Amino acid sequence: MATQTIHHTAMTISDHLPILQIIIPFIAAPLIVFIGQRKLAWPIAFFASTAAFVISCLLLSQVIGGGIISYQIGGWAPPLGIEYRVDAANGFVLFLVTGIATVVLPYARKSVDAEISKPKQTLFYALFLLCMTGLLGVTITADAFNVFVFLEISSLSTYVLIASGSYRDKRALTAAFNYLIMGTIGATFFVIGLGFLYMATGTLNMADLADRLSGQYESRTVRAGFAFILVGMGLKIAIFPLHFWLPNAYTYAPSAVTAFLAATATKVAVYVLLRFIFSVFQPAFLAETSTLELIFYPFALLAMFTASLAAIFQRDLKRMLAYSSIAQIGYMLLGIALFSETGLTATIIHLFNHGITKALLFMGVGAYVLRSGSSFYVHLHGLGKTMPWTSAAVVIGGISLIGVPGTAGFLSKWLLVQAAIEKGYWPLAMLIVASSLLAVMYVWRLIETLYLSPPNGERTIQEAPLSMLLPLWIMALACIYFGFETDITLGAAKTAAQALLAGSSGMMH
Repeated sequence: MATQTIHHTAMTISDHLPILQIIIPFIAAPLIVFIGQRKLAWPIAFFASTAAFVISCLLLSQVIGGGIISYQIGGWAPPLGIEYRVDAANGFVLFLVTGIATVVLPYARKSVDAEISKPKQTLFYALFLLCMTGLLGVTITADAFNVFVFLEISSLSTYVLIASGSYRDKRALTAAFNYLIMGTIGATFFVIGLGFLYMATGTLNMADLADRLSGQYESRTVRAGFAFILVGMGLKIAIFPLHFWLPNAYTYAPSAVTAFLAATATKVAVYVLLRFIFSVFQPAFLAETSTLELIFYPFALLAMFTASLAAIFQRDLKRMLAYSSIAQIGYMLLGIALFSETGLTATIIHLFNHGITKALLFMGVGAYVLRSGSSFYVHLHGLGKTMPWTSAAVVIGGISLIGVPGTAGFLSKWLLVQAAIEKGYWPLAMLIVASSLLAVMYVWRLIETLYLSPPNGERTIQEAPLSMLLPLWIMALACIYFGFETDITLGAAKTAAQALLAGSSGMMH
């Protein structure tokens, strides 16, 4: 495995891509506040996000074949210094986060104008960039404590972004407050877990941690650290039954915020869980403890069925999609629980495919909210006829959510079924198919509302503005493109799964 270590003596721009990935949005955020011009806030945010996206594409192209980029901050070699590492697993997540941000920002303009008061809009874009910086930092750093620091940057900005929905609906404040409480508990558990690991090893660099933990799997300190990290990240991911903050947070946040968060925040948390379980604690540790059998299997299956059933009975489209997200997180957990290369590949691909599908669907809801003033099904009757372009894109998102062949969502579910069959778990394969049938029910209900219900009253509802339709269709076409063209996603996910299963040897310098 090729490892490219970047020392500070090399001064070409391309050598500094890992740090630029974080620095550009991180500097742009206070710059927006400092300039304080509402008209300039969006262009600065969009420029920073596009630059970050280009950088993530360049980084991914360097590591997709199995290479590793190691960037030492300040020229201090790890484990003393802080290191940024990019490999196939996090290169793929960086690509997802920056890509979603770059598509959501043009869409956000009209939506933010309608849903957030004018004086607060400058701050909104600054917080959006801070949230993105935090998510990228969590993904790229190889220092365990840095993960916590960046996690807090993204979480604190997320609480305010969700609360900014209170301009339209005061319930956004309680949703943000609940998320603040749960998020703080999650972060506290996570940092306590890190404390235990530091106590046992005296280091915070992930590769170094993996090395020093290898002989200590029986240690109660190490096992307690593992338990705390698992519960802490479980809260951030919204693993069933730690998911109670998520439906309200997604329902009452501004549409642009929900579109970004639903596609990225929980996915980054899943990545952190993968990184700690496989790279820091090693597959050998998982084989010794019965975490997968006792925690991941039952909770993954519970999430897949209870959240899907809850989604069927929702009257609000945003809330329905929020419950569907909890069910989809169940699929990701199931892939981890299967503990095989195919299972992990399914998890990593589903992380990406579900990201683009949910961004598309929540952007569609935002367009409906802009034109009809609500995301309740009652107000969406007949919008398939009056908003044909928006509705067509939403239907594409819906069938990708079910996992219909030819859409991005199909590949990850197919791999999951394949992973279950490889292990000889036929009943599990049947359960995966059965839970997808529940998704058919809630997506069909949406299609029925849009196309088969008579429109409400006499009011004429116009199609969404072009600035919203273009990003919407970019995502819709992405759902179809990644359904057929699987080289990038499958290639990156396979390489990532192999590296994760190799444990710390997949991380070595």
